Amino acid sequence: MSDRVLVATRKGLFDFRRVSAGGVSTWEHAGVSFVGEPVTIVLPDDRDGTIYAALNLGHFGVKLHRSFDGGTSFEEIAVPRYPEKPAGSDDPTPWSLQQLWSLEPGGVDEPGVLWAGTIPGGLFRSPDRGERWELVTSLWERPDRLEWTGGGYDHPGIHSICVDPRDPRRVAIGVSIGGVWLTEDGGRTWEPRSKGMFAVYVPPDLRETPNAQDPHRLIQCRASPEVFWVQHHNGVFRSTDGAATWVEIADRPPSAFGFAAATHPHDPDTAWFAPAVTDECRVPVDGRVVVARTRDGGRSFDVLREGLPQSHAYDLVYRHGLAVDETGDRLVMGSTTGSLWVSEDQGDSWECVSTHLPPIDAVRFRSVGSPA
Repeated sequence: MSDRVLVATRKGLFDFRRVSAGGVSTWEHAGVSFVGEPVTIVLPDDRDGTIYAALNLGHFGVKLHRSFDGGTSFEEIAVPRYPEKPAGSDDPTPWSLQQLWSLEPGGVDEPGVLWAGTIPGGLFRSPDRGERWELVTSLWERPDRLEWTGGGYDHPGIHSICVDPRDPRRVAIGVSIGGVWLTEDGGRTWEPRSKGMFAVYVPPDLRETPNAQDPHRLIQCRASPEVFWVQHHNGVFRSTDGAATWVEIADRPPSAFGFAAATHPHDPDTAWFAPAVTDECRVPVDGRVVVARTRDGGRSFDVLREGLPQSHAYDLVYRHGLAVDETGDRLVMGSTTGSLWVSEDQGDSWECVSTHLPPIDAVRFRSVGSPA
């Protein structure tokens, strides 16, 4: 079970660890890096223990840092770079890095391979731990990419990357707004995989258009990689055939809207979501922070609230603000109000670790084997 948590916030990267004393276990603050600087995403690479942290420094640009000593020290490394936009291009998106929105490792047999999703919608691959980055031009140069649009940001972005543990050439991505896309040949070719999704925010004749879909978060079960879940802008969808088709999960209490999602690494029928009221009202329903959990593939849900604030709460959980460890029993969740909670029992109860962190963008567990 993972006893370390990394928390990327608007004012630094925080490290928490589980400690035991006198038969009592608690979570304590173990350090902070990049104090005062916005960390948008963090990746602890369980293959070799390297930690990657992306920062967005406004007009100073996007930065990427890497640590080989468990976060004690970081070195700045290359960031993905776009080629120059061709003269006369009708592409409305800028060909420059606005934000690193997702970082994921390649396969276990691909040491050093990393994937990065960015705003304005480019996917990049590094073969050497971030020393060099290559734009996946097969996706970027597709004419239908020009149909992608911005959701919460001005430009489209790739926020979710799922590398199939059986075959690292099979990679699925989630785009806001641009749907779900899949490659089965390591990125040489791509096809949209949004069949069965629908969008209620577009005219009726466009509601099933693949590029009109706004998946807020795409997740994949490691033990059963053919099973995917999507927290969509207007609901939850599930696929049991490798993202070929999707089925809406109806009547998720207390709300179908939200951003964050996590799935059990060994049980494809178990998943967790962090609901909010609506896009126009991004707060918990009735001012009560809850987590919705299904253990039967979405046929029913438990609304979990023990240890979470149940009055006058205004916490929103971002896309990467909910994570589950390798056992499937321990979860961590962080909110926009700087609250951090951990559950040791699949969400049945929650322990508040902190209520005074900066707004939280992402949380990740570090595996037991990662450097201390």
